[in-house]
Amino acid sequence: FKGGDTCEYLLSSGRFLGEKVWQPHSCMMHKYKNSEAKNCLIDKHVVFIGDSRIRQLFYSFIKLINPQVKEEGNKHGNIPFEDKSASIKVDFLWYPEVNGSMRQRIKSWTEGSVAKPHIIVAGAATWSIKIHNGSKEALTQYKINITSIAPLLEKLAKSSDVYWVLQDPVYEDMLSESRKMITNEKIDAYNEAAVRILNSSSRNSKAKVKVFSVSKLIAQETIMKSADGLHLPESSRDTNAMILMNVYCNKIMKPIDGSCCQPQPPLTLIQKLAFCFFTLSIIGYIIINLIHRNNFRKNKSCTDLESGEEKKPAISTPNVSTLEMLLHSFCKLGLIMTYFYLCDRANLFMKENKFYTHSSFFIPIVYILVLGVFYTENTKETKVLNREQTDEWKGWMQLVILIYHISGASTFLPVYMHIRVLVAAYLFQTGYGHFSYFWIKGDFGVYRVCQVLFRLNFLVVVLCIVMDRPYQFYYFVPLVTVWFMIIYATLAIWPQIVQKKANGNCLWHFGLLLKLICLLTCIYFLSYSQGAFEKIFSFWPLSKCFELNGNVYEWWFRWKLDRYVVFHGMLFAFIYLALQKHQMISEGKGDPLFSNRVSNVLLFISIVSFLTYSIWASSCKNKTECNELHPSVSVVQILAFILIRNIPGYVRSVYSSFFAWFGKISLELFICQYHIWLAADTKGILVLIPGYPMFNVLVSTFIFVCVAHEISQITNDLAQIVVPKDNSTLLKRLLCIAGFFSGLLFFAAMQDQSRH
Repeated sequence: FKGGDTCEYLLSSGRFLGEKVWQPHSCMMHKYKNSEAKNCLIDKHVVFIGDSRIRQLFYSFIKLINPQVKEEGNKHGNIPFEDKSASIKVDFLWYPEVNGSMRQRIKSWTEGSVAKPHIIVAGAATWSIKIHNGSKEALTQYKINITSIAPLLEKLAKSSDVYWVLQDPVYEDMLSESRKMITNEKIDAYNEAAVRILNSSSRNSKAKVKVFSVSKLIAQETIMKSADGLHLPESSRDTNAMILMNVYCNKIMKPIDGSCCQPQPPLTLIQKLAFCFFTLSIIGYIIINLIHRNNFRKNKSCTDLESGEEKKPAISTPNVSTLEMLLHSFCKLGLIMTYFYLCDRANLFMKENKFYTHSSFFIPIVYILVLGVFYTENTKETKVLNREQTDEWKGWMQLVILIYHISGASTFLPVYMHIRVLVAAYLFQTGYGHFSYFWIKGDFGVYRVCQVLFRLNFLVVVLCIVMDRPYQFYYFVPLVTVWFMIIYATLAIWPQIVQKKANGNCLWHFGLLLKLICLLTCIYFLSYSQGAFEKIFSFWPLSKCFELNGNVYEWWFRWKLDRYVVFHGMLFAFIYLALQKHQMISEGKGDPLFSNRVSNVLLFISIVSFLTYSIWASSCKNKTECNELHPSVSVVQILAFILIRNIPGYVRSVYSSFFAWFGKISLELFICQYHIWLAADTKGILVLIPGYPMFNVLVSTFIFVCVAHEISQITNDLAQIVVPKDNSTLLKRLLCIAGFFSGLLFFAAMQDQSRH
């Protein structure tokens, strides 16, 4: 850890990911859109002063504001640019040499007679080398001139952002005869002089001239693609302009995926209260633990004075009290949340941008599949979608999704479409699992509902508090929660139709189908009526849960993307349980699900359907169009997979314990990845060990999986305490939880008021 000033890293170091993506050392660079650039530079005056290379940087910079700008005008003269809509002025001033003329222009800004620019970008040297044929006298004069300019630039740096661009290397083999005297050796000498002289009189001052040396590193990789050996190719100078935009604008715009030059966000009131709570929990647990240890030592052993023999008293191990278990859980959770905060809110650990390559996605996929197949065991039961099988399904899907996120594979549309099916499959299991439970058990009690809601939402609520993020930010949990409540409401409202009742009268089956049809109609209506959907979720306090960036559009989009798949899961559960009840399927160990002929036909159709969907998804050209079809067709591949996995008796009788282990903590893995595996709210990658990408992934993954497993255990422990089976005690706990959330809303309102 070298300190928190990532601006220095952004301006001085980095590497290329692939051919065109620049990765600054230790931080993430945001790709600014035109609208963002305008918002940042509104009412600003920017000046580029120097030679033809600075002119190139000037054009790349103004194209970030207005991409329609053409590079025309007097090459050896001043070039003005103005965006009247945002009151932005950007000027290029032609001063190819560091001499008295440049000094006079810079001095005019320090005297107050002329308005100071907000940003000054300066640099020159190659003309001095060229005009004076690379003589030593020219270098000496350059040092004298830059020494006279340095105090003026340092003075300007107190009120403006001043950047000195070091000279890029040249590709000597491509230089024309008139430029042959410009060598990399001479350029290095001029750069060394500039670095030594600038800021020499203000070494301890915070206001300094920022040396823009990263351009040299970029040029070393790309100068061979130059048209003349002197000027950078367009992609390289665009990268330099984007770096310049990040240096100035990140602290103003605060983009999530632009961690360079961003200060650490201040702690909110709610975060401070959470910190106090966890601190008190840790202190309380330590005190109780010390008291227990002290009592244990007193009674550990006693010596029989008469016989001289040591006797161990018959002390039974006391049961752990509810308070101790509660404090123990919050103690562990407090330490884990500290790690979360340090990883993704404090500027302690490094963050890097994602960069997708086919190998970075497919090689880990093959590796985990081999591991999964290696850990194959027999299932305890051979029913369709038994517990081991669903855990296995969740596990391998979660691992694939994790690899998809860390590799940045969302940029590759065929992979994106297949991942969408995996997310839909999770929701399919939600519909299947909860429908099966309510249909078979007929348990619509408050205890069951509270248990499910607590296990789904506990971690997310804690992260919303500690990480200062809205509930909707962790979109999958709100999605699963709302669908659970929809399933519950559909089956719980009058008339309550369950399997026991339906067995007595077959007409009840039609009643249930009627309920499902009503549910499908409501889903269809809401999916095509954005206004009605937004009205429902815009009521307070629902709006506090489902708004993101001031509106519920993101929530509507997420809900709409997989709107039918939960219904499909419920319908599949109903049909499967009906077939099972009437003994129309065979679920014995090693037996095919149906007769051999029917099984073979269904298996063939399933394989063809599975492959057909994959071919369609791989041929997608437009994400918007494919997303429109996805809700209706994703069920094809899901059902095909279920049949392929369950029709053959042997395949149904085995499962991968490796995948099943991850499946049991799949929800925790999905949520924890946001902050302690990925970084900047999933936009980048957490770097614990810089310079060793593979080793870094291994270490961060190990910690990440251990933390997810620990949080799963903490959630289970707390669920038993917070949601007891006794109805009167449960009611009291619910009132306490309601009070807690009321307080949370009150403090959130105070925070919003203070921010505004």
